Amino acid sequence: MRRKEKEIASINEKLAIIDAHKVCRLALSDGVQPYIIPLNYGYSFEDNVLTLFFHSANAGKKLEIIKKNNHACFEIDNTGQLIPADQPCRYSYKFQSIIGVGKIIFLNTPTEKITALTKLMQHQTGKNQLFDFDKTALERITAYKMIVEQFTGKKDS
Repeated sequence: MRRKEKEIASINEKLAIIDAHKVCRLALSDGVQPYIIPLNYGYSFEDNVLTLFFHSANAGKKLEIIKKNNHACFEIDNTGQLIPADQPCRYSYKFQSIIGVGKIIFLNTPTEKITALTKLMQHQTGKNQLFDFDKTALERITAYKMIVEQFTGKKDS
């Protein structure tokens, strides 16, 4: 990171940002064409490894892209706040963001899907509980996870 004074170095502070927000932007590469999509997510942080969990329908553009190239980037940020100034070029914006890269892996077994969907539901609802997932519903979705290889945090105040 070029501006070290804006870097969030604390893992706990980075995880607090990930925990506080519900939408992640997943960036994929379709050959030379970039593709980005906002997704709800769940996550785990175990043994110093961040894993993001997602789900979608069984067909669609993002799944086609991931099957060709499972390398991805993600971004999570807060809504921020404009900081006015006396001159246009001195305006600033107060925000926090997390950006990382990793590889996406499809989850195929019912157990893997239930784990992913449970993490997603726990994060989205704030409820630390188990959820019941209908077998038919599990067949209608694709679950996948991103094993994050590295991620950084940035804040501007």
